[in-house]
Amino acid sequence: QAQLVESGGGLVQAGGSLRLSCVASGSIFSGFDMAWFRQAPGKGREFVAFIRRSDYSSFYGDSAKGRFTIGRDNAKNTVYLHMHSLKPEDTAVYLCAATNSDVVTTASNYKYWGQGTQVTVSS
Repeated sequence: QAQLVESGGGLVQAGGSLRLSCVASGSIFSGFDMAWFRQAPGKGREFVAFIRRSDYSSFYGDSAKGRFTIGRDNAKNTVYLHMHSLKPEDTAVYLCAATNSDVVTTASNYKYWGQGTQVTVSS
């Protein structure tokens, strides 16, 4: 069964760091590009970061540039999101997703989604 399972969220003070993980089933990890989105209460899904399976090239949303880093470990079928200098406005549910689309910033182009992990940043 194809699935994505996120972990690593929690409560952190502003300026702190967290590392999120997303374990994907083998059929997803080997066949799709991966990304992280986030969704704050009452808002739509916001693109955070993307990593291509073929060459590990990455792309970030404006809110993540310079503070977040996406990576993948093929041996563990895992995608990571390293988050630094966290701000209260980063508070959201962070979701891992998989796509074969070339338009990687649009949530509707993603075929598989995890359930998400909550990140709360206190001021």
